Amino acid sequence: METYEGGCHCGRVRFRVTASLDRVTYCNCSICTKKGFLHLIVALAQFELIHGKEALTTYRFNTGVAQHTFCSTCGIHPFYVPRSDPDKIDVNVRCLDGVDLAALTIAEFDGKNWEHAMTGRVPWR
Repeated sequence: METYEGGCHCGRVRFRVTASLDRVTYCNCSICTKKGFLHLIVALAQFELIHGKEALTTYRFNTGVAQHTFCSTCGIHPFYVPRSDPDKIDVNVRCLDGVDLAALTIAEFDGKNWEHAMTGRVPWR
């Protein structure tokens, strides 16, 4: 495990996460595709919001369980509370400083068929 820092585009939201990048996942659901989100789901103890809580806005839809947070200034989605694991934080790997995305092995998750996909092998678990 390593510690990474990251944040939104304008810098108002900054966070720190301690994790391994061996379970990064791409999801093909509508919101993840539009956001370009690369998932890294971690326990709350592995995540620290350094600053910017006041800059975060939350969007919910469908079941309302997922809390899609984004910076109210620049609109970037650096992390959120996922529907699959509402007791954890899902960090957008694209928002981590200095990570070479081309060097990662990225698993795929069929979020278009979320309910069915959750009954099979889930890449981040």
